[in-house]
Amino acid sequence: MRPGPLSRLMLLAVAATALAACSTSTQQATTPTLDGPPGQASGAPGTVVPVNNNDPLEPVNRGIFWFNEALDAVLIRPVAEIYRAVLPDPAQRGVRNVLQNLRSPLDLANQTLQGDWDGAGDVVKRFAINTTVGLGGLIDVAGKNGIPYEYESFDQTLAVWGVPEGPYLVLPVIGSSSLRDAVGFGAEFYADPVSNYASNNDADWFTYGRAGLTVADTRAGYIDVIDDLKRNSFDYYAAMRSLYRQRRDNWIRDGAADPSQLPDIPDYDDGDAAPPSPVRAGQGS
Repeated sequence: MRPGPLSRLMLLAVAATALAACSTSTQQATTPTLDGPPGQASGAPGTVVPVNNNDPLEPVNRGIFWFNEALDAVLIRPVAEIYRAVLPDPAQRGVRNVLQNLRSPLDLANQTLQGDWDGAGDVVKRFAINTTVGLGGLIDVAGKNGIPYEYESFDQTLAVWGVPEGPYLVLPVIGSSSLRDAVGFGAEFYADPVSNYASNNDADWFTYGRAGLTVADTRAGYIDVIDDLKRNSFDYYAAMRSLYRQRRDNWIRDGAADPSQLPDIPDYDDGDAAPPSPVRAGQGS
């Protein structure tokens, strides 16, 4: 019997855990980088703790990165420019809405596996509303009525389960990733019920068309951002690596503030007076 999508997701989760555990020794190597958080002072005066770039395969990653850049220059970006020029903004939003609606089964599975029942309920509501009133997802009626779209991936699910990210990777064509993210991408590719249904009904053209639209729409949305990044980055590869991490971590936290970036609150003894409030300091003088 062929395992169902949920069973295959669980099996790949076990594989991801094993792979990430094998990679933990690699993650300990640290070198100073420009794209990580600021170095913290160590115990010795004048020294700085190196920042972990988690990129032990950097030479290989850089080679794949520039291959992807060449492919982007000759194929992906031109297609994205034509897509943006031919389709007006409302039509592009419609395509994006349909693509998000088609991801509903994956979003629902990931919300459920994460134990986010409110999020899972929102996915069901969005799919029901947008598929019917929204004309098959073309119009984001749910979003206009207070139920915004929330992207959920299996990489996020693995992170919630405590699976380490593993080393940073650059995959051919796909781009920035990590060991955990790559496993998550493979899991979704294998278990996506929409693609499986199309394949089982001799409609592979639908899967290819959906993938092509996803690439074109995503790249079209980032044309100006990426151009600006290229012009202003000292190291474009490192800048893209940093942006990938920021976006991924924001997805995992569901937009919540990063606790590691919050200032420490000092402990005061009962007899010590707390410092004046920064808002009130200097006022009334």
